[in-house]
Amino acid sequence: MEALFVLKKLVSGLILPPTGPLLLSIAGLMLVQINFRPRLGRALAWTGVLTLMLLAWPPVSALLTRAVAVGEALDMAKAEHAQAIVVLGGGLRRNALEYGGDTVGTLTLERVRYGAYIARRTRLPVLVTGGTVFGGSPEAEVMRKVLETEFDVPVRWAETGSRDTHQNALNSAKLLSEARISRVILVAHAVDMRRARREFTQAGMEVVPAPTGVASRWSVDHPLQLLPNAGAFHGSYYATYEMVANVAAWFGLLGKS
Repeated sequence: MEALFVLKKLVSGLILPPTGPLLLSIAGLMLVQINFRPRLGRALAWTGVLTLMLLAWPPVSALLTRAVAVGEALDMAKAEHAQAIVVLGGGLRRNALEYGGDTVGTLTLERVRYGAYIARRTRLPVLVTGGTVFGGSPEAEVMRKVLETEFDVPVRWAETGSRDTHQNALNSAKLLSEARISRVILVAHAVDMRRARREFTQAGMEVVPAPTGVASRWSVDHPLQLLPNAGAFHGSYYATYEMVANVAAWFGLLGKS
């Protein structure tokens, strides 16, 4: 299992931007340098460069995000019969000096905050899920600490043994089934909610999606907003990650995402 997990991370790291397009450009430049099929080499080099530029262009980023993201916020009417809230981890900040140790990363903080908001409105028990990927504190334990000490929201379950979304779903479903819970409000980001919902549904859970980071209608208030930027590239990265993960799941490649 460890070897498969590392292989999945390696393959996705080599395919996804920025590494994938950069490797394409490097391969093209090498062909030009050794004068072997230089026309193909120039085409590959330009393809890599232009791909990076397009991924950093806000209209392309918005289009890719909308292609994979859940576009609707939580419908509280559908949540009336939910029995628990599941908050999916999204990464940690390791060794955060200002906090004296590991703390939640940006994505996880957004999910924790939204989970706390829903918990206050519904009074449902909360489960946080996320283990240790390459070291450090179990993600769920850090999430529990933040929810309880900073948001004053109690956490009933902390699932700390998972390393990916598939394991998040299986391990969480096992914990909840022991408490006779089968219908949950699932908190994740809009961009990965489809995949997360699929995993939890396949694990036997009835899911009410509660996406955070739901994109509003994209508009341009100033021409400078059309310039390529790091924020747009960030959005494109997560969108392409989801596309690759969904294709891998559909074809059964590299196991579950």
